Amino acid sequence: MVRVTELERENAQLSADLASLSSRFTALSAEHAAVKQQLEWLKRQLFGAKSEKRLDIDPGVQGNLFAALGVATPPPKEIPTETISYQRRKKARDGAVNDTGLRFGDDVPREIIAVKDPEIEAIPEARRELIGEKVTYRLAQRPGSYVIIEYTRPVYKLLDDLTIVTTPAPANVLDKSVADVSFLAGMLIDKFCYHLPLYRQHQRLMQVGIQVSRSSLTTWASRTIDLLVPIVEAQYRHVLQSRVLAMDETPIKAGRQKKGKMRQAYFWPIYGEDDELVFRYAPSREHHHVPALLGTFQGTLLSDGYEAYAAYARRNDGVTHAECWSHCRRGFERAQDSEPAASAEALALIGALYRHEQIIRERHLEGERKLAYRSAHSEPIVNAFWRWCDQQCHRLDLLPSNPLAKALKYAQARHASLQVFLSDPDVPIDTNHLERGLRPIPLGRRNWLFAWTEIGAERIGLIQSLLVTCRLQGVDPYAYLVDVLQRISDHPASQVVDLTPRVWKTKFSHNPMKSDLALAEQ
Repeated sequence: MVRVTELERENAQLSADLASLSSRFTALSAEHAAVKQQLEWLKRQLFGAKSEKRLDIDPGVQGNLFAALGVATPPPKEIPTETISYQRRKKARDGAVNDTGLRFGDDVPREIIAVKDPEIEAIPEARRELIGEKVTYRLAQRPGSYVIIEYTRPVYKLLDDLTIVTTPAPANVLDKSVADVSFLAGMLIDKFCYHLPLYRQHQRLMQVGIQVSRSSLTTWASRTIDLLVPIVEAQYRHVLQSRVLAMDETPIKAGRQKKGKMRQAYFWPIYGEDDELVFRYAPSREHHHVPALLGTFQGTLLSDGYEAYAAYARRNDGVTHAECWSHCRRGFERAQDSEPAASAEALALIGALYRHEQIIRERHLEGERKLAYRSAHSEPIVNAFWRWCDQQCHRLDLLPSNPLAKALKYAQARHASLQVFLSDPDVPIDTNHLERGLRPIPLGRRNWLFAWTEIGAERIGLIQSLLVTCRLQGVDPYAYLVDVLQRISDHPASQVVDLTPRVWKTKFSHNPMKSDLALAEQ
């Protein structure tokens, strides 16, 4: 009898161990599947197509899906064609292209070198006649573009009172500095537009025989950016007056947290409706930074799914929160391996929304016409998308850990904010324009890696606010900096907004102030 009891206890223990192992195996299997899906998603990000528009959907699948949901398939884009009777190689402008295919504009400087053959030149001129010449182009490079400006100032002795007088040195942007405005602007452009760190610029200076300490370059860059602070603040104030704002956050290493480790900080880019972008620095990603940066903003705030933006909109009656369809789409893109058929349906519907946005841009629709087009074409697709989400949520085989279930949960939790663009023609469908604008920050991180101090990080945000806005406004950043750095000391403080790239383009770009070097070379 005792033996039977022991066997029963052993069997019970074995059953419990088996159940525990089975439960652990199930959890490990689910974790393995999730990790495998993440790995496949990362592979697609590295090696696959990254278009958010999803314009490569199988037309058969898309057509069947739209027909089933009662949504008209968007018309294909018409490619203009023309009929010609014959083809021939287009005659190039002189100096634009040669037989080797080298293309360049008329404003590109050329060094003309006359090549002579000694054997031909040895023939007497009476026996030869020049009938033409051939031109060969080759792309060349000077070892550096740095130039030393030598100002010569006469010194006189006045014979009446025997005093010595001389012409004063030309005014400089930085007092008691040997750096010309052309060098200061070029240094900032190289570092923040082309991501060439100062230590590399220092190496390039040394290679061409100019000896300047690296600390001098850092000091010049800091002092120059500090001069631009009022302009960035004026641009920031104008951005906050926009009716529609887009906002995001991107990380940066700034300041030393402890020995061997940098502090994690963030830039908060804010994109205004007049194509102006401002990068504001904050030491963290906490919620309270959003109201601190936006202040009393009234309008529509477009963002990704970060809860801080939704919380800010809930606390402010005058703020409408709109969210990004591109971020919504990414969840279904991650679910392609586990649910290929369902993900294809979701991506096809979202892709149709983007196709209609493309048509709106091509037709240059604005205001009420844009709103009417979205109501007629985009709104039925959005409604079909929500019906499809409801159908998928009733599936009994869809576990909460499934990537498709997570994507559905993300989308349905943002039902209202994802539809704001249907009622406001000025609201974009996504934040892709903002993400394109903040690219210089991650590109810079790949080169300068981190900011040694938080003050340095703030200066990065200041200069990038102007340089990125220059690109958005179609302004040459070098010409802009050369002009503004010389103009800012005499410009009225009450009219500092005139020096922002948006206004500068209309007021000063037609006749900008140039450096002494540019004036001497004219």
